Amino acid sequence: MPAASIEITDTPLFTYALRRADDALILGHRLSEWCGHAPMLEEDMALSNIALDLIGQARELYSYAGRVEGRGRGEDQLAYLREERDYQNLLLVEQPNGDFARTIARQLLYSAYADPYWRAMMRSADPTLAAIAAKSEKESAYHLRHTSEWMIRLGDGTDESHRRAQDAIDALWPFTGELFEADDGERSLIEAGVVIDPASLREPWQATIAAVLGEATLTLPSGTWVQRGGRSGRHSEHLGHLLSELQYMQRTYPGQTW
Repeated sequence: MPAASIEITDTPLFTYALRRADDALILGHRLSEWCGHAPMLEEDMALSNIALDLIGQARELYSYAGRVEGRGRGEDQLAYLREERDYQNLLLVEQPNGDFARTIARQLLYSAYADPYWRAMMRSADPTLAAIAAKSEKESAYHLRHTSEWMIRLGDGTDESHRRAQDAIDALWPFTGELFEADDGERSLIEAGVVIDPASLREPWQATIAAVLGEATLTLPSGTWVQRGGRSGRHSEHLGHLLSELQYMQRTYPGQTW
């Protein structure tokens, strides 16, 4: 019998950890789809390693969320046994890989946020989140450096690579506003010093993106329209297809372990 979905407990700290775990898991899964398909062997390995870093972050965050929830649920149950509307990841990370330029653009937009985010979270009043941040920041610094170099190479390369890179940035830009928003539950954690205010990262994120795109001879999008919904469980059509693949083994063979 297929595994049934679980119901989650919506409390500020649990929800916060779950959201960040969802970000890392979904983006890690997206990058894993490149395994065996990247444009060169070294990049195949690089994208796979970034995916593994993200999935490692997700595991730590899901495990912590399970302890906070206090209902005896571990990382596998939280990762694999929820309905689509119970995932609260950013819309940005669930967007399809598209061509290589689209994948690099998505990773750049996320990594330019994740790197200062994890660095700031090292000062969290929550010792577990601070410890996760200390490990994750080392990884995110590499992710940002790697994808920045690729974006510059694509943007300042051939006419075709320049066009594809610009198209990718333009298409994904509306999904970036969600990075800097916080709801009431998150506000209570910010006031307690447990987490940082994501709005404080907008300026350094913008500066990083502007610097990379400038060196890549690409144009910074000027649009201000923002696509929202991921944090409240309203997703694009892409997440359901991703979850049908991601959850298949655990749903079909409940309780299986490696």
